[in-house]
Amino acid sequence: MAAVAVIRREWVAGVFGVSAVFAAVTALTSFNAPERAWGAFAAVTYAVSAVTAAVVRRRGVRLAVLISFAGAVAAPLAWMAMAGMAQPEVAVIIRSAAMLVHRGTPYASPVALAAAHTWHAYDPYLPALIAFGIPRVFGGGLLTDPRIWFGAAFVAMFWTAVRVARVSRPAWWTVLVTASPVVGLPLAAGGDDLPVVGLICLGVALASRGSRGQWRWAAAAGLALGLAAAMKATAWPAVAVIAVLFAAREGWRAVAWFTAAVLGTGLVTDGPVVAAHPAAALANTVLYPLGLTKAVSPAASMLPGHMLAGAGTWGHWAALALMALAGAGVAVSLIVRPPRDAHGAGWRLALGLALLFALAPASRGCCCPAGPNCRVISQSIQNRSTGGMPSGVTTESSTPPHDWMTVREPTLSWSQVTRTRSTPAARATIRCARRPLTALTSTITVAIYRRL
Repeated sequence: MAAVAVIRREWVAGVFGVSAVFAAVTALTSFNAPERAWGAFAAVTYAVSAVTAAVVRRRGVRLAVLISFAGAVAAPLAWMAMAGMAQPEVAVIIRSAAMLVHRGTPYASPVALAAAHTWHAYDPYLPALIAFGIPRVFGGGLLTDPRIWFGAAFVAMFWTAVRVARVSRPAWWTVLVTASPVVGLPLAAGGDDLPVVGLICLGVALASRGSRGQWRWAAAAGLALGLAAAMKATAWPAVAVIAVLFAAREGWRAVAWFTAAVLGTGLVTDGPVVAAHPAAALANTVLYPLGLTKAVSPAASMLPGHMLAGAGTWGHWAALALMALAGAGVAVSLIVRPPRDAHGAGWRLALGLALLFALAPASRGCCCPAGPNCRVISQSIQNRSTGGMPSGVTTESSTPPHDWMTVREPTLSWSQVTRTRSTPAARATIRCARRPLTALTSTITVAIYRRL
């Protein structure tokens, strides 16, 4: 039977209608230029999809999904990639990939970080994720944009996960999920979380197939989650949850196979780079995300963790303490009532990650500031194809550049650092505080986004 035959057209039309509202609110209220551009594309597209699903009786659902994929994912992604518009994460990954290829490490040393006094010098991503920027090191054009490879990795991993889970018509469900705002927005604007999400889905699906004595499923799940954990630390909770699942359902032998696969994958992918420069890796990937460096992340949101961190030193430590308490609470729940199937493990993981992001001191949200720093980084991607430099930007660096890409990666001059050093998060807070209507709309947007 067709997988979409059980879906009522009215439900599909309603979902696309809500998606259109979310996209319109994003376009009108977001301080992030790529998010506003996506909202302009997606609002019209989802509205057309809602009308199509409601009016067209035969194959209206399929047509609505295809319209959404084309207008809310493919079109804004291609347009922003050609225009050089992206969130700062994309430029960070491109710059770090160039450093990895030419210097053997994607991270600036602690000495260089101390001399820079700006968050531009940091890279919080692990080496396995930085590899997505390597195609841009050796060439230009649309196909070398990291977002294209982020999306391709997600589609491949999610499609494989649906097949492993034995869901009928996996290709169709993959298109349906990719066309939704949950995937379409991050894919078009930045998308560096999508490969991690796809690998987590694959790991959970592989864990669902395991049974006592079949160690190969535990090892396969360990390979998938080990690669996800080698990309971003946000995948580490998934490793703990699936390990508890194997321990409760299959015993310690499966846990041993799973753990060995996770550790082996991490050592092969990230081990050589981290071991070569451990101090630089610690400063970039651990201290900077936790806000324990002099230059703090400009990522802002209206979530509790960031609002606490903005209150001062005690608020920052309070946010970290709440994160630790939330993690301890989830850990206790895993011990007291361990999940015994993939469904339970997935919900436990979703709860843990939701608490983690809500209480993190710095997290990306709908109120992400789009100050001069963000515009400089977004413009730097376009400058690689045009050969230009942003106005007022110099190429000061503690070490000489190695190639044309590194030369055009901008660093703010000392006068600009002094002038804009503390403005990104502060401006977002002031804007949200001075505009109650915008703050209320942004809160509603977050609620709709979580609901979707």
